[in-house]
Amino acid sequence: MNLALFDLDNTLLTGDSDFEWAQFLISKGVLDKELHEATNLEFFEQYKAGTLDIFAFLDFQMAPLARHSRTELDAWHAEFMSTRILPIIGEAARALVEHHRHQGDLLALVTATNSFVTGPIAREFRIPHLIATIPAQEEGNFTGKPRGTPSFREGKITRVEAWLESLGLWWGSFPETRFFSDSLNDLPLLARVTHPVAVDPDPTLEKHAVAAGWKLMSLRP
Repeated sequence: MNLALFDLDNTLLTGDSDFEWAQFLISKGVLDKELHEATNLEFFEQYKAGTLDIFAFLDFQMAPLARHSRTELDAWHAEFMSTRILPIIGEAARALVEHHRHQGDLLALVTATNSFVTGPIAREFRIPHLIATIPAQEEGNFTGKPRGTPSFREGKITRVEAWLESLGLWWGSFPETRFFSDSLNDLPLLARVTHPVAVDPDPTLEKHAVAAGWKLMSLRP
């Protein structure tokens, strides 16, 4: 059995679920367009540049979760999945996941985006394990804060290793370990696996991947 880890945003998706969730809430009138759209774009640009303050971003991203009931949030998320997420899931991405499932690999989605947003997306891909930033809850309602280590940059390694340990496994349990990602922010985890794969990479990751001899691939139509 091998290990196959998948980044989500701009890797399996041809877009960013974090960004789209905020834009969706703006379109519903849940968030103020003038205030939140500019901030959402600013954080997105910081992420792409590798300068994102993850805790400042999480305060922004998770605040709306704390202001609404789970029933309301779940209803919005169902609409979000059908209108914003399903259209940016390509057949090549589905086929990649299915290939590794048929190979008998242990599969996990490893994403900085919080688990409320990404849980249904992982289930859509039939990926059984989700390693995502965890939004804290009290009595079933979100607090607006993260719990534990965010699944971002080096935090992805921390979270993956804790997950493997919970299964009685470690990196050496697998003949081959793979991580598929588009982002320079994932360089730490890409460097940790035996077979890093740069998927439609940003310019910084592409340059690094070429220099290191890593595999490059595209999941775009």
